[in-house]
Amino acid sequence: QVQLVESGGGSVQAGGSLRLSCLVSRYTGYFVTWFRPAPGKEREGVALIDIGGTTTYYTDSVKGRFTISQDNAKNTVFLQMNSLKPEDTAMYYCAATSSFKNGRWRHPLEYNYWGQGTQVTVSS
Repeated sequence: QVQLVESGGGSVQAGGSLRLSCLVSRYTGYFVTWFRPAPGKEREGVALIDIGGTTTYYTDSVKGRFTISQDNAKNTVFLQMNSLKPEDTAMYYCAATSSFKNGRWRHPLEYNYWGQGTQVTVSS
């Protein structure tokens, strides 16, 4: 069993920054992805990191603005969000999986473990 706890959400004006944190109870051997709702979908992955490795993936809409990183000493994955836009407003969830089918890292059904979510609100 893996437990994930998100924190760091809040309200910010457009162009501002926030850093989300995801504390992961069992840290090694997993991929951790940040999700948010997407048009026509319940949730879609926006950024993935390979715990203990160097692999990161980003969805196109956040490339160059969001950075996913890890602090192994703290069992924590971060999502640094810069140049925030009103369309980034959402509940953000972190999720973990030990593996995913090729090309499906953004699909919520590939993930077994979920946090409770943290709200991000960006005002114009």
